[in-house]
Amino acid sequence: MKRFDCMKALAARLKDELVILSLGGSVDEWYNAAPHMREASLFQQQLGCVTPQAFGLAAGLPHRRIVSLDTDGGLLFNLGILATLGNEQPKNLLVVVWDNEQYLSIGGPPTHTAFGRVDLAAIARGAGVDDAYLVRTLDEFDAHCKAGLAAGKPYIIVAKVSGTVQPDIKRKHSDGREDKYIFVRHVEATEGMTIMGPSEHN
Repeated sequence: MKRFDCMKALAARLKDELVILSLGGSVDEWYNAAPHMREASLFQQQLGCVTPQAFGLAAGLPHRRIVSLDTDGGLLFNLGILATLGNEQPKNLLVVVWDNEQYLSIGGPPTHTAFGRVDLAAIARGAGVDDAYLVRTLDEFDAHCKAGLAAGKPYIIVAKVSGTVQPDIKRKHSDGREDKYIFVRHVEATEGMTIMGPSEHN
């Protein structure tokens, strides 16, 4: 199963959600698969911080659906977030974990999921997230996206995907600082609030 195909399926279901995703090859794929979600997507640069940041956003905007696009390597850096989701039970959070069984951004050394024993969905269920599923086909993935976006409790999809990046796609032409402001201004405009006011220096 290709991550890019999964992204296109998920993107077709999104309208006014907010998305937090990891850096690496998945950024360019998301930029191409979901151009209508560009302003509503924030690219997190730290392993282990994608789902925690999405959870914070879900807590701050409980009326709005938040989507976390995490990775197996990122989630393994911070498994404690699963216990937090199990205890807090955010009603508006969908977590997708791209499990390609490797740290692709640093050359592809295997993660723990590569050896056939570690099941991140099972770990999530053990931490109290009842709706956590491992999927291996695009049809399964799409069906769980539909269910997860309508769920009234945390929902996790661990998608087994190939360790390749979609070829011949456009690169994202912005840095993290620009991405932050694009995202914040989008949240301000769509929520009718001010998050970051004028700088003291201008």
